[in-house]
Parts: sequence; structure tokens; C-alpha cells
Amino acid sequence: MSKQITVVDGPHSAILGIGSYRPSRVVDNAEMCTMIDSSDEWIRQRTGIIERRWATDDETLMVMALGAARKALDHAGLQGSDLDAVIVSTVSHLTQFPAIAPQIATELGATDAAAYDILAACAGFCYGLAQADGLIRNGSATRVLVIGAEKLSEQLDKTDRTTAFLFGDGAGAAVVGPSDEPGIGPVVWGSDGAAKDVIRLTRHWDEPGDEPPYIHMDGQPVFRWASTTVAKKTLEMLARAGLTVDDLDVFIPHQANDRIIDAMIRTLKMPEHVTVARDISHMGNTSAASIPLAIEAMFERGEVKSGQLALIVGFGAGLVYAGQIIRLP
Repeated sequence: MSKQITVVDGPHSAILGIGSYRPSRVVDNAEMCTMIDSSDEWIRQRTGIIERRWATDDETLMVMALGAARKALDHAGLQGSDLDAVIVSTVSHLTQFPAIAPQIATELGATDAAAYDILAACAGFCYGLAQADGLIRNGSATRVLVIGAEKLSEQLDKTDRTTAFLFGDGAGAAVVGPSDEPGIGPVVWGSDGAAKDVIRLTRHWDEPGDEPPYIHMDGQPVFRWASTTVAKKTLEMLARAGLTVDDLDVFIPHQANDRIIDAMIRTLKMPEHVTVARDISHMGNTSAASIPLAIEAMFERGEVKSGQLALIVGFGAGLVYAGQIIRLP
């Protein structure tokens, strides 16, 4: 019999610090309606969005990601040199390679850290957390930085009344490290590639055209999928963690649409004591950045406290979804 591979039985993991970067330019619905044929009332009723942030030319993807990362490190009381790995989830790094994660690691002083990008759209932050948890528990890393960063305004047709008002820019980050008790529950994740065309770019970058490719979304199929399939998967996330909805303190879904959030609340039969994230009203849909942005916003408004149990779930282009229970840092 051949020898067995030695596997380190590592510690549990938890989020040690959280940080975000919100771009300086605020685009309210009134300004949005100078670009598209719509109204403030229509946008609010359909989505819950009042305003969104669009980054300036100086607020690059790197600037936003580093801003969020440094705040998360400060919150955790750590330096970049303490990191063993950097995972960046984004659909907005328009250079296919090299990845942006190694560049971010170098800027932070995370010398020789493992660093890579993932593309899981709006589920990307939850994908990254699952990978960070696995790296720590199997002994491959001690501290991992997970970043969700998007500059979606660069990929918008700002005259398209079906998509232009939905999306925003921003970055959020979490430092994940060892913990005596589980701080990140088992992930429940999956995909449906048969529905790849419902959220996509209008064309490939190398195809000829007078304009760059833009985000296209068929809203109704996405709404039905998120409100039914993904909503039901949130029940599995609780079961995998050995919890019930009554055990929750906070619910932080991807900030895509207020009506989707309401549908999830109904499916879960969410108790009134659970605080629900509604950061979409001021940020719009920021894809991989939306969940960490919402977490920090809830702390800033005094809506949540350290140590509370939160259910997070992301879903988007792919189609992909992922979620888990976390203990807030």
C-alpha cells in the first residue's frame, strides 16, 4: 500500500475585519433619468434604488480594492505582511491577465502571498469566503484577504433603460483568520450554465463593433430564478450550519433588488427580530462588492453588533449562487 498524504487538521476560521470603499460620485435617480426614459418613482418601486455610486476616472478598480483592503486590515489589527493569500472576486478587471490580485498583494506588502482572481459575479464574495475558510482549515494559510471589487459603470450602456439604473461601483473586503470556534459555516453553492445568456456582455471583446460590449440582463428570468431557486437554497445554508431561521440575527443577501429580498424573506419566513440589509437603496447592484459593502454599512448605522449570526447569500451571472452563515467580526 502506498503512503498516505499528510493533511493538517487546521483550526476553524472567522472574519477578523471588514472594510469597504464607496466611490465619491453619487448619481441619484433624478440624474439617472436625464440619461434614460424613466422616473424616480418607477425605479424605487421596481428596485428600491434611490441612488448609486459611480467611480471617477481616478477611482480605478485597484484604488477601490486597496481602499477596502486597508480598512479591513486595520479593523483586524493586521498588516499586509500578515497575509498568506489574497483572493479577488471581480467581473470588472478588463485585462484578462495578469490577475489584479497579485498586484494588490504587492501594494499591501503581502510578500510572496498566494494571489488570484475569481469570476463568480454577484456570488463572488461568498465563493471567496468559502475558499478562504478551506485554506485555513486545511492548514494551507493562516490569514486570507477576500475582496469583492467592481467598476460596473465602465460596462454600462448609460442609455439602456433596462440596466443603466441598476448597477453601481465599489469594493468590500474581509480578512479571514483562525478561530477557536466556527465563524464561517459550510457553503451551499451551485450553478446553471444553461441560463448563461440572461446576464451577459452584449458581445465578446474581440468581436468588431463601434461600441464596447455592455452588460445585458433579461430581468424577469433572473427575478424568477433568484426569488424561487436561490431563495430555497437559503434554507439549505441554514440546515448545513445546523441552525434555523430563528437562530439568525442578520440577513445579508446580495443587493440586487428589494423585491427579490422580500421574496427571500417570505420563503424563509423570516422572524421580525432579524435585521435585513437594504444597502441597495444607496449603492445599487455592486455585484461581488455588495455583501461586504452592506456589512460595513450596517455596522456604521448601528444596525448590527460584533458576534451576531448572519446569513449571507450571493447570486448572479453564470448563473451562479453561493451562501453561508457567518459570525460578524
